[in-house]
Amino acid sequence: MPTTLFTQNTIALIWDFDKTLIPEYMQSPLFRRFGVDEATFWQETNKLAEHYRQRGYHLSPEIAYLNHLLTYVRAGQLGGLNNRILAECGADIQFYAGLPDFFAQVKSFAQEKPEYIKHDISVEHYIVSTGIAPMVRGSAIASHVDGIWACEFVENPLQPGFLKQKELPLDASAEIAQIGMVIDNTTKTRAIFEINKGTNKNSSIDVNSKMAPEDRRIPIPNMIYIADGPSDVPSFSVVKHGGGRTYAVYNPEKPAEFEQNDRLLQSGRIHGYGPADYRKDSSTYRWLRLHVHQICDRIVSDREAAVASKAAKPPRHLNATPEEEAAKKALRSPRQATFLE
Repeated sequence: MPTTLFTQNTIALIWDFDKTLIPEYMQSPLFRRFGVDEATFWQETNKLAEHYRQRGYHLSPEIAYLNHLLTYVRAGQLGGLNNRILAECGADIQFYAGLPDFFAQVKSFAQEKPEYIKHDISVEHYIVSTGIAPMVRGSAIASHVDGIWACEFVENPLQPGFLKQKELPLDASAEIAQIGMVIDNTTKTRAIFEINKGTNKNSSIDVNSKMAPEDRRIPIPNMIYIADGPSDVPSFSVVKHGGGRTYAVYNPEKPAEFEQNDRLLQSGRIHGYGPADYRKDSSTYRWLRLHVHQICDRIVSDREAAVASKAAKPPRHLNATPEEEAAKKALRSPRQATFLE
């Protein structure tokens, strides 16, 4: 008998990281640990593409900072940097007010009404970031999320001939040497479709597989995408055009970020915006709670409508109406009985 792959009663909050969950770039603790001037690093990174263009090279801006980090490693300023150290630096990341506790509170929003519990509605959190995955995994928020998409580094790359070796040496002095995964502003949309189709939960499902809307694990209308600015426009567009919700946040101490969010709203990129403050009295907390509830209400309505349309009513005894009872009595009257005789 045919069946759907998923029950579609899960809501996904998909989060950017830098300037959305934290006020600074996540690499800041890394630079402080090694004594690297952060401003200089980003100035150099922003100039790389133009300098390489003058030399006849084409450099993707999204990969520039990852390459430049590796250059710093080879040059010795970040010598010895490995994934373990990146995770340790992640533990020093400071989050906006209300985090990480807010992530657990959001999950409880789907338990606040009996009908939500009846239909087993749940909330999941995903981080989709152009930052560094080991740093996110080492941060205080890692235990509250259901999946992380971010950039990865490879330590001690495999050498030519490794397929013929029976045993591969483990180098205790591991150091990052290659880029293993790149997440940029456009490949973030791939992560959204992986969450949508459930490839992160079932590895046999390819993100490029054709799937009917009713077979996708988390329909886009069940998603809320939260980020801080124009670099997330591709993701905002995918979620908003697919029927999901989009929300932007700004640092309350930076008026320019407020103006940037307002332009996103005026241009139709987002449904709303508010301060990067996740405490209970903030407008951002209230907006997200309201819209999680609205999605829950729609899930309940859809599921109950499906039950009503697919579950046939059982047969039952029929009770005669007062008019039908009167007609029966008239048929049994003496006058009619004589006539019938």
